[in-house]
Amino acid sequence: MTIPMREVRPDPTGAPTATGAPSPTGAAPAEVRPRVLVVDDEFSLAELLSIAFRYEGWQVRTAGSGREAVRTAREFRPDAVVLDLMLPDVDGLEVMRQLRGDHPDLPVLLLTARDAVEDRVTGLTAGGDDYVTKPFSLEEVVARLRGLMRRAGRMTSAATAGVVVGDLELDEDSHEVRRGGQQIDLTATEFELLRYLMRNPRRVLSKAQILRNVWNYDFGGQSNVVELYISYLRKKVDVGRESMIHTVRGAGYVLKPAPR
Repeated sequence: MTIPMREVRPDPTGAPTATGAPSPTGAAPAEVRPRVLVVDDEFSLAELLSIAFRYEGWQVRTAGSGREAVRTAREFRPDAVVLDLMLPDVDGLEVMRQLRGDHPDLPVLLLTARDAVEDRVTGLTAGGDDYVTKPFSLEEVVARLRGLMRRAGRMTSAATAGVVVGDLELDEDSHEVRRGGQQIDLTATEFELLRYLMRNPRRVLSKAQILRNVWNYDFGGQSNVVELYISYLRKKVDVGRESMIHTVRGAGYVLKPAPR
């Protein structure tokens, strides 16, 4: 499976928070964040999807079987479901029918390794809203699921507005960044680096973590590129203002709101 753009390569620590608690990633509070149920018996794939969705600021639960999916959905009440058709206990289409019995308008994105036209037609005819064939790119799945939830009215403006830390705002749809209301022009790589820092406010991030999640490199002596781009960001985000991007000697970098 291919992993395309940098925004779907998060650090796997963005677990969902309890309702009403502030999100550790700087996303909207949990009560306005979309809830997504991932149903797939391949643990590694379900975990990979979960990481990508959490990086979008969504709450995520997983299920490895059809029966578990139905039980989890009744408790979790998801806003959307990503559903593998090939489950070990119950056929995926039957699972979808049961889920729709409780939530008739629930958006469902189907996953399958079968790419025959008749299989796609069967899944969509049975009520699936969209269909992705394995192997797929995470970018494609995230984009399609976001589209399904928007069309279904499951994403609020608060959930899609972007990321805010102090007076620094980042809009993930328009790729615009503002601090104190003033627009900051960033290159694509600077934007990805700032997004990662803002998704993890007040958390010290090592150079290895930043390389892995922004550039998708395993750490191997490339730390100079992190230092270089941190310096670029500081010149644009912190110049003439209280600093938000800090160096923690021997540990890495941390972004936190400037003192008022």
